[in-house]
Amino acid sequence: MNNNTVGVATGTNAQAEERTLAVPRGLVFDGGDSTDTLRKARILMVDDEPITLEVMRDFLEEAGYANLYDTSEPEQAMPLIAAEAPDLVLLDLMMPVVNGFDILSWMRADERHRHIPVIVLTSSTNAATKLKALELGATDFLAKPVDASELALRIRNTLAAKVHLDRLAYIDSLTGLPNRRMFQDHLDWALSQAQRHERVGALMHINVDHFKKVNEALGPAVADALLQQIGQRLEYGVRDCDSVGRIGRNSLQLSRVGGDEFAVLLSEMARVDDAIGVARRLLESVRAPFQVAGHELFVSCSIGVAVFPGDGMERNALLQNAGVAMHSARQQGGNAWRFYSSDLNQRSLQSLGLQSDLHKAIERGELRLYFQPKVCTATGGIVGAEALIRWQHPERGFIRPDDFIPLAEENGLIVPIGAWVIAEACRRLRAWHKQGLSLPRISVNVSGRQFGAPGFYDSVRATLEVSGVDARCLTFEVTESILMENADESIALLKRFKAMGLKLSMDDFGTGYSSLSYLRRFPLDELKIDRSFLAELDDDGTEGKALITAIIVLGHSLGLSIVAEGVETETQLALLRELGCDECQGFLFSRPVAAEEFERLLAAH
Repeated sequence: MNNNTVGVATGTNAQAEERTLAVPRGLVFDGGDSTDTLRKARILMVDDEPITLEVMRDFLEEAGYANLYDTSEPEQAMPLIAAEAPDLVLLDLMMPVVNGFDILSWMRADERHRHIPVIVLTSSTNAATKLKALELGATDFLAKPVDASELALRIRNTLAAKVHLDRLAYIDSLTGLPNRRMFQDHLDWALSQAQRHERVGALMHINVDHFKKVNEALGPAVADALLQQIGQRLEYGVRDCDSVGRIGRNSLQLSRVGGDEFAVLLSEMARVDDAIGVARRLLESVRAPFQVAGHELFVSCSIGVAVFPGDGMERNALLQNAGVAMHSARQQGGNAWRFYSSDLNQRSLQSLGLQSDLHKAIERGELRLYFQPKVCTATGGIVGAEALIRWQHPERGFIRPDDFIPLAEENGLIVPIGAWVIAEACRRLRAWHKQGLSLPRISVNVSGRQFGAPGFYDSVRATLEVSGVDARCLTFEVTESILMENADESIALLKRFKAMGLKLSMDDFGTGYSSLSYLRRFPLDELKIDRSFLAELDDDGTEGKALITAIIVLGHSLGLSIVAEGVETETQLALLRELGCDECQGFLFSRPVAAEEFERLLAAH
């Protein structure tokens, strides 16, 4: 090798970049510390004596090392380290212009290069020289002239130790996937390459829908086992994604970046639509049920996509934007992907502010209960009411439940809010009874998170005791999808409430996936026909009438009362009366109204 040159033993610069993307920067390999694995390490040799570089190159090539870089110009060492991110540096100490101590000090002061092992080369026997090198962070020493056997042993031992430390630092111990730290390192590198070569790439933020329910219901051991299987499915989906788009496998990298969160980096795409193909493939990869510790679990994911350079070229901004898109997908029900947009970001900021205010809504007394009467289909008399929550914000005004209930579900506030609803409904019912207003019962919606919360049964019992309301006057409305998530546990809890005297209603019947065998086992009192079935009655009505007839016949055969919600026309009411539906509620009778107005309705009846 000529003096004043920087040499790369194998591959072009472009190949070196692809190799860096295919293998984690700052990490040799995650496949173990076998000799073959270690020989793939990138080794940089820095020495102002070309003959020493040539000797070491011969020794290392004979030992099987192929990814070798060297420079005889010490002032080129730091730019070369920054560009190539080697796995190991062989560094001469005594050099002109820039000596080995200067280079070592620079490396240890830079977070990107701080943990790269450095074997210093020195012919000095001076103890002070070695001590200074150790103080600056040298990993090992190698005496000049270099001995081939000693060189091979020291490099092998140093790299083996690095593989182990890198696995601890960069690999997720549960799934074996790259962790958040490595992902961020990959992302920084991909962004720099995208800017340099005008590439288009994408970041995908993946969140497992409703994972907390698995953890709460089945425990952390089952949840961890599920995450392992999800990671395997997603990894398979990533490996297979080159079949759905023009994406090379080296451009796709999957990482686990949080408890139930994964990320995929598409470092280079031919077109933005390639990200759609990958997202669809990933959603499909988790569609089939998981078998975990004797449980059959169904899982879906929400995926947010941020494209660079369009959605940002700075790491934190891109991560934030992908997260905003993921939350949008999750708020739409999950099992979906969404691209980031500035409109999404604005809505996310508004949602964040709303979430902060929601924490204070209960203590500030901003929540209200509205009541919609349930009437006897045959007589039109009020036989009950459904309590519906509303939020009167002091600055934002009236806020619809659709805008804050999903937030409450997501952050767990639905549990204290649900407890407040039950307590307030009982308080109102007790007050009306004292006023001589006849209201046989009041219905309250119970969310899935509230239904599965520890201590829910005891909390309800305590609320009834404090309010003095007979449990028979309270009805819980629960959707069939909630009951079917853990059917056996749901049945056990429903039976406890039934023994207490509560009435139990299955809400939105016909829109979920309950089987007739489970419907027979659930200790229910009531089925509510979803409003979507009634909407068809004013058109042709044939199909809607057949479905409603079937539900009524089925419910009555099981000894259940049937309630139709969303009744808005006299035509619908006449047909429901003809079919023998027991009760109705809807705008035909009354919209949900405040407690004071509902009192007037009761007094009028």
